[in-house]
Amino acid sequence: MALHFKYDQARRTFVEWAQNEIAVVPDFHKRILFSDEAHFWLNGYVNKQNCRIWSEANPQVYVETPLHPEKLTVWCT
Repeated sequence: MALHFKYDQARRTFVEWAQNEIAVVPDFHKRILFSDEAHFWLNGYVNKQNCRIWSEANPQVYVETPLHPEKLTVWCT
């Protein structure tokens, strides 16, 4: 993912805040919790936003999928 210049000030503000926190609490970085979630469709569907397929020609293949397919959501830290 590319960084955009329009968010430079927000990134600088965050870095300054984090540096101030580390100055007060040296192990501040150990208190940060990162998390993410992922969805796995049980019918084999692949989220096209997360998986790009490049081709020289459009194969014009249509696959019908239910409006709300069953999926499993995994959240982890």
